[in-house]
Amino acid sequence: MTYKFVFSVSIIFLFTTTFLFAQKSDYSALTLSDSLKENANAVVRLNQIDIVIASQRSMNIKNKRVVTVLNKNGFDAVEAYENYDKSSPVKNILATVYDAFGKEIKKIKRSDFRDVSAVSGSTLFSESRYIYLDYTPIQYPFTVVFESETETSNTAFIPQWMPLNDYAVSIEKSILNISYPSNLGFKYKEFNSSNFNIKKAIDTSTRLSFEATKILAQKEETASPSISILFPRVMMGLELFHLEGVDGTAKTWKEFGKWYSEKILQGTTDLPEETKVKMKALVGTETDPIKKAQIIYKYVQEKSRYVNISIGIGGWKPMLASDVDRLGYGDCKALSNYTKALLTAVDVPSYNVILYGNPRKRDIETDFVSMQGNHMILAVPDKDKYVFLECTSQVDPFGYQGTFTDDRNVLLIKPEGGEIVRTKIYEDSGNAQVSKGTYSIAENGDLSGKIGIVSEGSQYNQKFNNEKFSPTEMEKFYKDYWSTINNLKIKKVTFKNDTEKISFTENAEISAVNYGNVSTNKMMFAVNAFNPLTQSVKRIRNRKNPLEIQRGSIDIDEIEIALPVNFSIEFLPGNVEINGKFGEYKTEITKKDNNNIIYKRKFFLKKGLYTNKEYDEFRLFMEQISRNDNAKIILTKS
Repeated sequence: MTYKFVFSVSIIFLFTTTFLFAQKSDYSALTLSDSLKENANAVVRLNQIDIVIASQRSMNIKNKRVVTVLNKNGFDAVEAYENYDKSSPVKNILATVYDAFGKEIKKIKRSDFRDVSAVSGSTLFSESRYIYLDYTPIQYPFTVVFESETETSNTAFIPQWMPLNDYAVSIEKSILNISYPSNLGFKYKEFNSSNFNIKKAIDTSTRLSFEATKILAQKEETASPSISILFPRVMMGLELFHLEGVDGTAKTWKEFGKWYSEKILQGTTDLPEETKVKMKALVGTETDPIKKAQIIYKYVQEKSRYVNISIGIGGWKPMLASDVDRLGYGDCKALSNYTKALLTAVDVPSYNVILYGNPRKRDIETDFVSMQGNHMILAVPDKDKYVFLECTSQVDPFGYQGTFTDDRNVLLIKPEGGEIVRTKIYEDSGNAQVSKGTYSIAENGDLSGKIGIVSEGSQYNQKFNNEKFSPTEMEKFYKDYWSTINNLKIKKVTFKNDTEKISFTENAEISAVNYGNVSTNKMMFAVNAFNPLTQSVKRIRNRKNPLEIQRGSIDIDEIEIALPVNFSIEFLPGNVEINGKFGEYKTEITKKDNNNIIYKRKFFLKKGLYTNKEYDEFRLFMEQISRNDNAKIILTKS
């Protein structure tokens, strides 16, 4: 089949993909090489994407994907789906299923695909739809040939090419073909191509082609960086693009930010006069901009709630602030924009921020100016830095980012243009958990204890929602948390959430039958009852990937232990100190008197990116800590 393109300079060229529709292909799973099946749940026989950008306002995408599914874990690799809305329709979609011998089982036309809303959860309404193959296999292996064609006027988002986008999937062949007019400023950026069988077939002023062949299934390895860092991909974009009726420019971040501010955000922050008066009354005589921002942020949290609203300019144009003010809900863009409008009413400047929101940190690619990101927050200037506000949360403390938006490059939108900045970095030593408590051991080995745990930084993020637990949820959480204490009974747990200091305190009273193992005249139990390292690090032979510790932390424990009166200490674990590239660990046990000891522990873990060769060293470091955390005291009955 031949595609023809006519550009403004009246150049016509042919883009031929004859192999797609030549003689009948062999879809037998029996012809697959053993190397492609090794460690694989599925094999992508062919994935060809043909993208034709005819003009700034016209893009056509054709996709053919042939996947042999080897077992039940491989079905997701079929990827037989398309997203669409009224401006980006699906022109054609078809799937054909073949058995293990390559015999056709079923042909699935569009009417047999499932067609649902593309968003779920707290969603009010959406124009985005999702059409996908709903097929239940009878036996494995089987092969699916999926073909689709979409067209859109939105050229702001050119799909990334990722020939390999998951573990346990092999690639036999993956092809990208893209054609474009020479006057739109097409650009692309390659990642990780040199580590895989990828070649650039064509690279001219109007065409680009890549081909990947025989990429073997990758094994997922503990604590690896994200696949966007490890696997090959190609980002593509236009300097001159179009988004739902609005032409845009993205030659520089400054230019892009100015366009976004003037063409997308302009006119969205108007508020009723009575709301402005109300905000001024709310802040009263306060003159400090940050304190005024705190008052406004609290108001937004109490008044509004988050819902997913995906309409307008590709989900990028926020609801009007006046509508959010009236209705009391909005998505991340709407609530950030509404907060911005309220701050403007009390003379506090603020800026919209576009970023990738995810607990796994991901940066805006700063050297590739294009539409990026999946989330919006707000930045309030504070002297030479910014305070970042998560406007979708009704519970986050003012200026707290947690792990969803911390420590990453983001795009800040100012009226004069865009600027790349970095969000708040929570230093390793600030991600702290400090525990102080006591426990006593009875003569029969029963334990009774009290402990206070104070969490800050990223560790605050892991704990502060605990105060919302139901009694059943709380019971389950703390039995999992103290899983090394058998027969645990949670007697009482109270919380204190200090949102000013961003500090969360848990005070707990617990008991456990037979914590101490009593045998004849001896008793043995682990000294570290409250905070032992239970996470084991898997042994991985011939590891390939780097080791990434995304966030460091520090745990400091001090526990006073009351021993049973009629027992004496036969063996007390020695003090331990371990220092290395991954962190520090130190324990100290001192006798207060014959029946009371004090156990102190400090564990500091450093964030960092380490080579695959250092993984075993890290595993041994963690094993040492786990072994020492399980050290036992032996008592003898007097």
